[in-house]
Amino acid sequence: MKKRYLLPLVLFALSSCSKDFLNQKDPNAIQIEDYFKSENDVLLAVNGLYQTLRSGSTIGEGSTLYNEERSDNTGRNDNQSNAGEPFQFNDFSLLPSNTYLKTHWAAMFAGISRCNVILTHIDEVSFSSEALKQRYMAETKFVRALLLFHMVRKFGDIPMSTVQVTSKEQANELAFRQKESVIYQQIIQDLTDALSSDLPNTQAEYAVGRTSKAAVNAILGQVYLTLGATQASGSAENFAKAEQYLSASYGMRTFGQLKEIPYTQVFDVGMKMQCKELVFQIQYLQGDQNYSSSIARNYQAKGEFINSQNKATGGGEVVKLDLIKDYEEGDLRKDFSVKFAKDPQVNDWFVTKFRDNSVKAGSAGWGGNDWILIRYADVMLLLAETKYHLGKEAEAIALLDQVRERAGLSSYAASMLNNDYRTKYPTLKEAILHERRVELAFENQRWFDLIRNYNPQELVTYFKTKNQADYGNAKISNISTKDRYYPIPFDEYKLDPQRMYQNPGY
Repeated sequence: MKKRYLLPLVLFALSSCSKDFLNQKDPNAIQIEDYFKSENDVLLAVNGLYQTLRSGSTIGEGSTLYNEERSDNTGRNDNQSNAGEPFQFNDFSLLPSNTYLKTHWAAMFAGISRCNVILTHIDEVSFSSEALKQRYMAETKFVRALLLFHMVRKFGDIPMSTVQVTSKEQANELAFRQKESVIYQQIIQDLTDALSSDLPNTQAEYAVGRTSKAAVNAILGQVYLTLGATQASGSAENFAKAEQYLSASYGMRTFGQLKEIPYTQVFDVGMKMQCKELVFQIQYLQGDQNYSSSIARNYQAKGEFINSQNKATGGGEVVKLDLIKDYEEGDLRKDFSVKFAKDPQVNDWFVTKFRDNSVKAGSAGWGGNDWILIRYADVMLLLAETKYHLGKEAEAIALLDQVRERAGLSSYAASMLNNDYRTKYPTLKEAILHERRVELAFENQRWFDLIRNYNPQELVTYFKTKNQADYGNAKISNISTKDRYYPIPFDEYKLDPQRMYQNPGY
């Protein structure tokens, strides 16, 4: 019988493997068919899913290249390092041959494959309680849905499997792009299934870093909001469901008003296990060389020590002047989130939102920052956006005002009396989008917010109204409607140009 090793689990890796290789059996390797024997085996496999999320090649703290750096918030001014490939993302000159794109694609599908392996084999294990089995399945389906949601928004139609791939023939059958609508159906099914389990409402009731019903509801609500805003049909129904699930998530909070939680506390390493605003985060271990966070030291610019005791040698995570100018006067979030580095080698703004100057992190910068994927300010602004689409403007404004009040800003109504604010954000939709930008800056939300709120032509128009001097070295003029989606990696496309067709314009 053909065997497969537990790691690595890449969705279509078998398509390039010979049968002789498949028939080999390493006596020192744990094989999938021999692995799933007990509840603890399943638990360890589920834990491995969360480990997958930590990677910068998936959606962990180092994944800003695939999200934030595609937007108008951050980006690289260096177009030479690493053959200029990272620069392509923000320069709107991304090529199908880009090796970073290929790495991201492979890592995301490897994570999805891990989920499929668990769901394929979980019925082979006897559980002490059916509820525990359903909980592990819920966690697995949540992670699969989360990864698929990221991929479908970036690439559009994508290949998909929901079962373990065990043969070259099976891999070849599955190696075709399925329509976005099919992918979204699977995402919704996975998240709906997860809600039917006994997952607790909050991670505090389970374990920090594991999913909860609040997290599942938040992502499901965002899925329906995305569908309502981007699909030609069914928008009213999708917006209604978005409101239902986002409201459910918001209703599970364990605080009253957002102002009860200081903005700085959300990112305080010492409060990460107890901050009530955090819904779902990827955990990192302070002081550990292998499992620590590197975001504080990596984002710090030369000559600065605000983020970390580590001595920086580069420019850190560069912030676009376009974002700096979007902060309103008196916004408490600005001084905490960004700083100007005066070192002649830098002479630019850099990110200070993620800090760990602790003794335990030390001069090596082995920080304890968790990477936040969902928090309540995000949920509230998504809900405000949803209510705007449903014509419930008063309710949308009430949520918006909570976020603005914590930031030390005046209410929406009072702000609209200010000519500068009213000119920049003439509609409630634009005000909410602005608020999400400054509230969630550098948290990998901005690109998804833009492509949800603007169709491809509107996206081009939005970027081309910007001042090139405020955007950095990347050229705004490069953007076209093709840039709504990433290209399919060339190695995937060339396997079957018909079934793995390229996105238009590439």
